[in-house]
Amino acid sequence: MKDGIFLKEMGSKIKAERLANKHSLRELGLLAGLHLTSLWFIENGRKDIHILNLKKIADVYNKDVKDFL
Repeated sequence: MKDGIFLKEMGSKIKAERLANKHSLRELGLLAGLHLTSLWFIENGRKDIHILNLKKIADVYNKDVKDFL
């Protein structure tokens, strides 16, 4: 799988979880300690995500990191 496709699929999973929990980007950012602009780029597959930042997002939703891969 190409990197761009992988990032878009991962971002879509993060976005779907965020929307299922009725969080805005700003709310997720506050809960995870990440900037909303970074989250937007991540959700749209335009930015690589550091594994520890992915863990922060997973922790907000009581998920395992692998659920977003």
